[in-house]
Amino acid sequence: MGKYALFAFSGEPMCFIHVLLNALDMNAKDLEVKIVLEGEATKLIPQFYEEDSPIYLLSQRVLSQGLIEGVCKACSQKFGTYEIAVNKGLKILDDMANHAGMAKFLKEGYQIITF
Repeated sequence: MGKYALFAFSGEPMCFIHVLLNALDMNAKDLEVKIVLEGEATKLIPQFYEEDSPIYLLSQRVLSQGLIEGVCKACSQKFGTYEIAVNKGLKILDDMANHAGMAKFLKEGYQIITF
């Protein structure tokens, strides 16, 4: 089966819900899938842990299934969510000038999908 890296850039919760839904669906259908939070999507990290957030339930499912590969270091710092990402144990990705690079995923056979 295929391998997919879902790079989420949009900080709009309704767009991010589709990232979460697709990751869960793909995983359930035996596809290898990883989510990378980049750009404005990093500002959504606190909502993963806020029970009244519209992305809370899906985020918790994705986290429990280990589908989040990591968070961009530079962007999470810019949007003020780096500390919560570190404190919650999310992997920090910084292999491309402190951003999450795509080359590593491509070399590992992943197809990149951006949101």
